[in-house]
Amino acid sequence: MTENITHSKKYCNSLTKYSRYKTREVFIGDIPLGANNPIRIQSMTTTNTMDTKATVEQTIRMVNAGCEYVRITAPSKSEAENLANIKKELRARGYSVPLIADIHFTPNAAEISARIVEKVRINPGNYVDKKKFETIEYSDEAYYAEIDRIRERFSPLVKICKEYGTAMRIGTNHGSLSDRIMSRYGDTPLGMVESALEFVRICEELNYYNIVLSMKASNPQVMIQAYRLLITKMQDEGMNYPLHLGVTEAGGGEDGRIKSALGIGSLLEDGIGDTIRVSLTEDPEFEAPIAISLANRYKSRIPHKEIEEVNRIPFDPLNYSRRRTFEALGIGGSNVPRVFADYSKRKIKSPKDLSDVGYSYDQVSDKWNMTDLAADLIYLGNQNSPFDIPIGMKAVYDYEHWLKLEDKNKSFPLMSVEDYLSDNQKSDTLSFIQLDIELLNQALMVKIKNDKKVIIVLVTSNLHGMAEQRRVFMKLLENDVKKPVIIKRSYENLNLDELRLYSSTDVGALLIDGFGDGVWLQANDFWEKADQNDIYVKNLIRKKESNESLINRTLFGILQAARVRISKTEYIACPSCGRTLFDLQETTEMIRKRTEHLKGVKIAIMGCIVNGPGEMADADYGYVGSGIDKITLYRGKDIVQRNINAEFAVDSLIDIIKGDENWVEPE
Repeated sequence: MTENITHSKKYCNSLTKYSRYKTREVFIGDIPLGANNPIRIQSMTTTNTMDTKATVEQTIRMVNAGCEYVRITAPSKSEAENLANIKKELRARGYSVPLIADIHFTPNAAEISARIVEKVRINPGNYVDKKKFETIEYSDEAYYAEIDRIRERFSPLVKICKEYGTAMRIGTNHGSLSDRIMSRYGDTPLGMVESALEFVRICEELNYYNIVLSMKASNPQVMIQAYRLLITKMQDEGMNYPLHLGVTEAGGGEDGRIKSALGIGSLLEDGIGDTIRVSLTEDPEFEAPIAISLANRYKSRIPHKEIEEVNRIPFDPLNYSRRRTFEALGIGGSNVPRVFADYSKRKIKSPKDLSDVGYSYDQVSDKWNMTDLAADLIYLGNQNSPFDIPIGMKAVYDYEHWLKLEDKNKSFPLMSVEDYLSDNQKSDTLSFIQLDIELLNQALMVKIKNDKKVIIVLVTSNLHGMAEQRRVFMKLLENDVKKPVIIKRSYENLNLDELRLYSSTDVGALLIDGFGDGVWLQANDFWEKADQNDIYVKNLIRKKESNESLINRTLFGILQAARVRISKTEYIACPSCGRTLFDLQETTEMIRKRTEHLKGVKIAIMGCIVNGPGEMADADYGYVGSGIDKITLYRGKDIVQRNINAEFAVDSLIDIIKGDENWVEPE
């Protein structure tokens, strides 16, 4: 049963009961998409499309890794024509995987490809439209004249797709909206949605419906809002096209996985999404297993414990606004979300043990030093610390243990609801009360509403835990309870990747809607279940990374991906493809090593002009391939140096950052 939500905000079947949002079925070759079909997995080759052998062999590796569709770039007529050779060789080797041609600026390449492959992907921002970062004042007449021009140039492709049974993805990218769309709608989710729907309307005029839509952005918040808005707009116009999900330019390694899971997983939680691609700056065969792990989680989501339905959404799911809360000792209010470090299962012996969560003790000066990834609170359970906890860190103990402490002024209790409601001793400054949705009754809300010495630690054991915790936040909003809330999630029997992906989804989906004043993650067994042959795992083992260190870094990564607490440099790196003009992985790592200490600076590393000035969207600086061994450097959307030699480009980038006084020397 669909909940009684105002139509303009009904972007999913239910906010409390897991249910796939049903779209129309579209066949990509012999593998159908949407409707009741499973969430499909896809990726994109990084080889030169003219290198038939390399592209075929990489495609086979991708299929063996779990890809159900494979996308190949076709930037010109030559590459489009060579798709026939690639397809022929794949079929000769026994691989029938549907192929997708990736098109940007070249309608003639799209028209050739549509006669060969099972699907073409076009970007409405640059397929016929243009992007020169010009602001143009359009009258309605002039604007619709541009639509007529697009119709005339786009219609031949639609007719070819109809004739050959070829599917089409109309894929909007946040950073490559055309000047026309930007001038009318701005750099907004609405602009992204309208950019795609203009092309969809032309398709429908020609009775063509074999369409898939996507709304990609490197900022998960923008991406999620765009998909939600797209669904509401489609409902208004009687459309129900399948949705391809992805966070574009997510980067690589841990950050790429966290950002992708936050964006894709948040939508999957609400039953949104028919096919997914995780875009990593890594070899494409490493993308599919991450996407599969995200999708598989929802195969067993039903049945889950029932959650009270929502009659009216008390927040705006289409526009970010942080939930307003009281401040209590630096938690809540206008403060960034705080991070808990959990040492309840680890015996603390010396100050060195806190180095895993961002603190180092200098014995000579008798001072603590903090990194940008320093946890704000430490949960010690029922153990005493043999040394003084850093002043900037709050120590939290189990209530019964806290009662036994001699000095209670430097510590805080974690209480049950029963303890809180009793007449037993309370902290004079601050208490944490742990509860779930079943314990949050009306009487408790009345009691805690005006108690400014209490912070909620919100837990869940529901299989559909994110939705249950979100329902608690809605209850607090409905009752005007402005208590700060720590989001706490506990996991068992996960491997490393699952821990990162699931926590990024569960915690990130709440943060992205403005919920949460702190984050707390408990997990065990993930080392034992880790793939010991995985390169990432090997590096962690070599570094002897602890549970506490890994979890702390994951939490800060989630906060950064949700754009609610910036603690490190952010890299917007495209996943590479046949258009890439340099070794993207090697270059990204080289730039990262020299700039990763620049907290809050966003650097885009783009392989070519297609993924260049537009798709790097809100980056502060851009490093874009513009020719063989040639790099163009950007400040925001403006070119600073054009076509410089690649060997000098990183130094030149750093000189630009220094010239803007955004550089600090690494410690």
